[in-house]
Amino acid sequence: MSCLHDHSCEDHDCSTDWSLYKHIDLSKVSALNEATPGSVKSVFKAWEDRLNSSGGHLESNEGDPELLVFIPFTSDVKIKSISIVGGADGTSPSKMRAFINRDGIDFSDAQSMQAIQEWDLAENMQGVLEYQTRYSKFQSVGNITLHFPESFGGDTTKIHYIGFKGEATQLKRDVVATIVYEITPNPSDHKTHAESGGGLSHVG
Repeated sequence: MSCLHDHSCEDHDCSTDWSLYKHIDLSKVSALNEATPGSVKSVFKAWEDRLNSSGGHLESNEGDPELLVFIPFTSDVKIKSISIVGGADGTSPSKMRAFINRDGIDFSDAQSMQAIQEWDLAENMQGVLEYQTRYSKFQSVGNITLHFPESFGGDTTKIHYIGFKGEATQLKRDVVATIVYEITPNPSDHKTHAESGGGLSHVG
């Protein structure tokens, strides 16, 4: 990832600058099929602490390695890359699928819906790998759901760290819309829903 800061990256850890950890709404993070309720919150930590497993980890129920993790942000973010540190002995997740700005996804939804992006993962116990996003599709992300359908053959899936790099916007989209809404009303702008086609476009 290129660094946009005005310093030498050899002397500065740019990974910390790009980390979105502080923008995660941790109190609302949740997971489906976690063996220990609430343990998912332990995998979100500062980049420099990503290999520190003393605070716990996320593990699926025995015999069912599938996990679904919902991560909301406190402001809209642009996600450049995702980092996953999994468990040893075949318990790291082998695949990852992402859905953005979709609330309440369950396993049935995740299996039937088309993800915005999918990755084949490597066993990344040292935390040195990052998975690049299709950046143009990861703009204005209010929440992201990560689906881990399987492990590397283990009876469970273990995750010690999930991290995001990118940028955060200062305002939520609804706040921006309120600020710019019709400062000077123009009658020609007041088309009916049918005339304007609803003003919505669907991005697949």
